[in-house]
Amino acid sequence: MPPRPGTRAAAAPGVVRIIGGRWRGTRLPVADVAGLRPTSDRVRETLFNWLMPALPGARVLDLFAGSGALGLEALSRGASSAVLVERDRGAAAALRANVARLGAQARVVEADALQWLGSTDAAGAGPVDIVFVDPPFSAGLWDAVLRVLPPLMAPDAWLYVESPAGSEPAPPPGWHLHRELRTSQARAALYRGRGAGGADTLGGANPAP
Repeated sequence: MPPRPGTRAAAAPGVVRIIGGRWRGTRLPVADVAGLRPTSDRVRETLFNWLMPALPGARVLDLFAGSGALGLEALSRGASSAVLVERDRGAAAALRANVARLGAQARVVEADALQWLGSTDAAGAGPVDIVFVDPPFSAGLWDAVLRVLPPLMAPDAWLYVESPAGSEPAPPPGWHLHRELRTSQARAALYRGRGAGGADTLGGANPAP
């Protein structure tokens, strides 16, 4: 059945597409890995509308990168660099191939995200301006990851957290909810650090749906 007018056609199974910016339409393979669940087009489009003013020149950290849909989307839309952390060997190899194909300013780290966050390599990666936290829902890693993230983040960083519908992982102290979107499967939440003066620079430009 063709899609209804005004709706986005679904990507083929095992593929997601970058939906905006210089690499718009680029297909990214989704590895057959337990727990890998790419953020939906609807949620990604909303998230990057929220982040639009913050993306140019931003330094990005994509934990649990999977297909790279979040980190590479950020680069496509103007972020200056990204670190993509992925534990699965096959998914990490696919990420490296996509980074090379696109000529992206990104570094792929094949490591367990929580262990990497405690490493000297992670300490040298900050401060970052935007962090994506979208772990496998069954792993229950939100609290452990969010406890150790603050030293890597700029004081006014943006923090995206995706979790199962009905759940609300607590952000690090000092990070406050900026926007959220709830679907039947997930809660997508964007937080902001106080930074210098705590200005909310996205303001009302992109109101939550």
